[in-house]
Amino acid sequence: MKLFNDTFTALERSLDYSSAKNRAISDNIANVDTPGYKAKNVVFKDVLNRELSTLPAKRTDPRHIDFQRGHESSYRTMTRPGTTYNHNGNNVDIDKEMNDLAQNQIYYQALADRMNGKFRSLQSVIKGGN
Repeated sequence: MKLFNDTFTALERSLDYSSAKNRAISDNIANVDTPGYKAKNVVFKDVLNRELSTLPAKRTDPRHIDFQRGHESSYRTMTRPGTTYNHNGNNVDIDKEMNDLAQNQIYYQALADRMNGKFRSLQSVIKGGN
């Protein structure tokens, strides 16, 4: 028997993704002046594909998305090669990183608030609505 439903699992995975993204952004900010450092980015496509593959969907038309085919099971942290913003070979754009950090913090806080709401609802049910 599953104690928690899929909503808790999806929220937990989303929090993990946001944490990994925060680590990558923090690494980028910390290495803004490191010669030759290439910025990291967490790829969301893999997370989306994993979630899509778990949807209980039936393909009724060949033009529909195939939800059951296999996908990689985790997100990836990748470097962004091929660009250089500084004279030392570094490609960290501090303005972009600070913007990404602010967006990710808002996203993480919204997920945490949603998770807390789910636990409050569960607590209310356990206490009998009191």
